[in-house]
Amino acid sequence: MNYNLITILGPTAVGKTRLAAELAFKFSGEIISADSRQVYKKMDIGTGKDLNDYLVAGNRIPYHLIDVIEPSDEFNLFLFNKLFYDAFLEINNKNKIPILTGGTGLFLHSILKQYELHEVEINKLKYAEYEKLSLNELCDKLKVLNSNMHNTTDLLIKERVIKAILIAEDNLNNKIINKPEINSFVIGVKYDREIIKDRITKRLKERLKTGMIEEVEKLLNSGITFDKLNFFGLEYKFVGLYLKGELNYNDMYQKLNSSIHAFAKRQMTWFRKMEKEGIHIQWIEGPDVLKAAELIEENYFNKII
Repeated sequence: MNYNLITILGPTAVGKTRLAAELAFKFSGEIISADSRQVYKKMDIGTGKDLNDYLVAGNRIPYHLIDVIEPSDEFNLFLFNKLFYDAFLEINNKNKIPILTGGTGLFLHSILKQYELHEVEINKLKYAEYEKLSLNELCDKLKVLNSNMHNTTDLLIKERVIKAILIAEDNLNNKIINKPEINSFVIGVKYDREIIKDRITKRLKERLKTGMIEEVEKLLNSGITFDKLNFFGLEYKFVGLYLKGELNYNDMYQKLNSSIHAFAKRQMTWFRKMEKEGIHIQWIEGPDVLKAAELIEENYFNKII
């Protein structure tokens, strides 16, 4: 099979980014991030944007779709796809290998299943109408509109689901054209659930020690609202509640830690659904560079080392 993309996926805290960087160094590749939050500037600690992961043997591995938009601006699935294909073509033109990596299931799924998307102006009247529905009702509606959408566990925020519905409705009569065909070799990184929980907890403690709360304070001081913090995900939501005085520090930590554990479980549910749809994922235990490289040699390059 002729592949033109390598995808490294898996739940949070399994070491995907560092693995992707090591593989990019070995195979002369560049990384395209599939993280719905690392696209935002000034949001480094809470999103896990450790740029040192991209430094391998003294070489800075080129990466795309990180720090591309201000927190005050909107980012959506259409824009992700547009930027992905721009980066994909740019990397190919350099005769390098594009490596897509991240844990945002919807972003990954949209590329691997090649969603047909069209930029759409948000209809405020329809938006207001959909705001009256519950999150479960909205998710059910989205599944009907988008046959590719068999799982919406990655869409935890009502605003995102409503926008996805409006885009899906608009896409009934509009399509992106001149999109290159994608055929990806997919590697999944996993750990035993207890190991992932331990890694998440250790990582969270480190982030809190190294300025995550101060990062959220700076966002608030720059004009970002508490409601917008909820849109940015768990770390920003719970730290926001702490700064707002609605949670004490210990409750914030405990609730956030438990929520990230649950999120990792939902991510694995998403990836298992992808497998049921026919997306073949070669799972490896932890970010094993040697094993991943062997799989790439055997499959992507059609040879055995």
